[in-house]
Amino acid sequence: MKTSLNRWYLRWQVRAMLLLGQRAQALARIEGHLARDTTDLYAWATRAHLLAEQGDKAGALKTLQHLVTLTPDQAAAWFNLGFLCEEMGELSQAEAAFRRATDIDPKLDRAWYGLALSLIRQHRFDDAVVALRKNTELQPMSPYGWYQLARVHVDRQEPEEAAKIIRHLRRFEPKVAAQLERETGLGQAQA
Repeated sequence: MKTSLNRWYLRWQVRAMLLLGQRAQALARIEGHLARDTTDLYAWATRAHLLAEQGDKAGALKTLQHLVTLTPDQAAAWFNLGFLCEEMGELSQAEAAFRRATDIDPKLDRAWYGLALSLIRQHRFDDAVVALRKNTELQPMSPYGWYQLARVHVDRQEPEEAAKIIRHLRRFEPKVAAQLERETGLGQAQA
């Protein structure tokens, strides 16, 4: 009971500090708490977030790696690790983390999207198409997966597939469709 009360109080304090813009104090509070309670997953995740926000990506990375050892079956922790690895250019690590997240939770659309981005950056377009199709299946009204899928089709020399996506996007995201038309040169002629 005391542990859960302490954890609740920590969360309340950290949220208040963050609302007041006191990021350094919030991090110090998290650090002090983790010195006493090394099993608090929320505190580890918050520490990673605050470190990344402050530009200490290496510290955030170590924290997230520790977090996934504490909770190897939590898809969100693996997603966050993949996101940070991808942002840092550690593409094979990002891919592995995103794959682990999608293995744990196949409906985690943002993990499929992250996986696709890491595959695109590795020029593995065929694999990226698979991940993007899964992402767009899970989030059919989000333009992000569709946009990337069209771009991959262009990179794979499949303009007709990209044009189909542009036509699809026109129905619910005309600005994104217009952006793709400008970027790819696949304008109204392919419509």
